[in-house]
Amino acid sequence: MKDQPTYYDLVYAVTRKVPRGRVTNYGAIADFLALGSSRMVGWALNNCHFMDDVPAHRVVNRKGELSGRHHFGTPTLMQELLENEGVVVENDCVVGFKELFWSPQELGDWEPF
Repeated sequence: MKDQPTYYDLVYAVTRKVPRGRVTNYGAIADFLALGSSRMVGWALNNCHFMDDVPAHRVVNRKGELSGRHHFGTPTLMQELLENEGVVVENDCVVGFKELFWSPQELGDWEPF
């Protein structure tokens, strides 16, 4: 019998789907998974920094602010990673957030594993 994925596993699987150069927010992931709150998504992403394949830098708050920036290796690393993908950040906020926003709903009938 296959083990059920944990909440963190599901958050990481969705986060891996955020396209390069795009962003989503904690609430969009939480709503898509229907398993908790945006705060729980944040906690999951705070614990994934040892995993190179989870682009946590692409997840921001509902206003497009880099609210998770303090959980990266340096205070500017989240911004640097976004800028390396062509995302413009000013005053710790994604410029053009609405245009760059990616919704996990785009995954449709998604199977995480």
